[in-house]
Amino acid sequence: MSTSLVSAAESYPLTINSRRRAALQEIDIAPFTWFHARVCLVAGIGFFTDAYDIFAINIASVMLGYVYGPQDTHQLNTKQNLGIKVATPIGTLLGQLVFGWLADRVGRKRMYGIELMIIIVATFAQSLSGSGRRGGPVGTIGVLIVWRFLMGIGIGGDYPLSAVISSEFAPMRVRGRMMAAVFSSQGWGAFVAALVALITVAAYHESILANPAHVDDVWRILIGLGCVPGCIGLYYRLTIPETPRFTMDIERNVQQASDDIRNVLTTGTSTVDPDAPICRVNAPKATWADFRAYFGQWKNGKVLLGTAWSWFALDIAFYGLGLNNSVLLNVIDFDTPSSTGSHLIYNTLLDTCINNLIFSAGGLLPGYYFAFLFIDSWGRKPIQLMGFTILAILFIVLGFGYDKLNATDAAKRGFIVLVCFANFFQNFGPNTTTFTVPGEVFPTRHRSTAHGISAASGKFGAVVAQVVLIARDVGGPNRFIKHILEIFAFFMLTGILSTLLIPETKGLSLEELSNEKQEGFIRSN
Repeated sequence: MSTSLVSAAESYPLTINSRRRAALQEIDIAPFTWFHARVCLVAGIGFFTDAYDIFAINIASVMLGYVYGPQDTHQLNTKQNLGIKVATPIGTLLGQLVFGWLADRVGRKRMYGIELMIIIVATFAQSLSGSGRRGGPVGTIGVLIVWRFLMGIGIGGDYPLSAVISSEFAPMRVRGRMMAAVFSSQGWGAFVAALVALITVAAYHESILANPAHVDDVWRILIGLGCVPGCIGLYYRLTIPETPRFTMDIERNVQQASDDIRNVLTTGTSTVDPDAPICRVNAPKATWADFRAYFGQWKNGKVLLGTAWSWFALDIAFYGLGLNNSVLLNVIDFDTPSSTGSHLIYNTLLDTCINNLIFSAGGLLPGYYFAFLFIDSWGRKPIQLMGFTILAILFIVLGFGYDKLNATDAAKRGFIVLVCFANFFQNFGPNTTTFTVPGEVFPTRHRSTAHGISAASGKFGAVVAQVVLIARDVGGPNRFIKHILEIFAFFMLTGILSTLLIPETKGLSLEELSNEKQEGFIRSN
């Protein structure tokens, strides 16, 4: 073989790697375009739907108590209330693990939309839930729990898919804001759920006063409308292109990925020529052996530990409050209606909706947008550390000062303000960053799986929170609430420690963050 041929053969792998790095750099330095906005909207509508469906139950559970609870308490019993509230987080946990793994195996595009179909069907089915035969073992609440579990599986799939798709398409300088914009839709979902509940309760004013049984119609409308935004977004999810990073690093088709990048950045679409020759390169494959080898190194394993524990610690408090705002307001006897009979039912439902709107508008939504504004300038790690620190202080005050904060009406209003601040710093803090960082710090072949593991850890925390809240009557009615708030403070302190395990991702490419040497990462066959 001539010297020139040997030199050409030796340089070919470098050429392949150079093409890969150049193609990925095109994504990283691209200007923000309508296609990027479309990614945010398509991913965001899923999170809007997720949050609506998750947090609507906070209000619907009160309605269910009036319809299916005992006549003396008008509340679901402990097992029913727990089942209603943990069914979705348990399903979500399973969906995050399964869809996260499948997205790394078969592709982001192939899985995107399937999870939304599950959400749409399960949400609509909830609104039609009914009892089995008279005296049978399955009642409406049991049917509702099953459908909420299935809905949770779909919601779980949305987390890793939306995070990874938005991060892999995002220009480097606005990657944090794109992911934060997607996640901020969660705040709007919670807000709109409370708004729809308020409008529906008001619309049924006369009907509820005449016959409180009409509350059964109200909760079904509230839950059923949750499938509407999913139906709107389904087509756009099914037609979103595959991410070039998946095509390049997992399908190992550098040419197709390079073509997709050019097409996506110019026309917002991608096309696959079925007759085009495919030349696959050698690259690390997403096997369990490779997963164990990668995360078996402390430098990589500690990052997964940091993202997973941070999300677990945060969701104990986030869902502990978020799914129980109505319970908390009832516990502190805040603005309790003085009316009786059907007027009491109507006024209680109306106040529950208004108070949930206040919590959303006063804390949740502003927090998301403060995170959006500062995530690419301050960085993810400082925001997460700040959030956990302030949350620890707030829960210490709420827990150890609980009795004094319930002594007078003015003190109770102060309690509500502190809870709003907690909602604010959850979102302008770890609730946004725990979603963002796992979508950035892992290599493409394990990114969705690792994000799913991190997110599933969070939903395990949500389940733990609901189980812990059962203990609120230990020592007397609601006497243990203050200790539960103190427990929340402890987990916020652990979140500070776990945050120290994660790297800062601001201003770095996904490949730089993967902790893998990029020179010679792929080779020709």
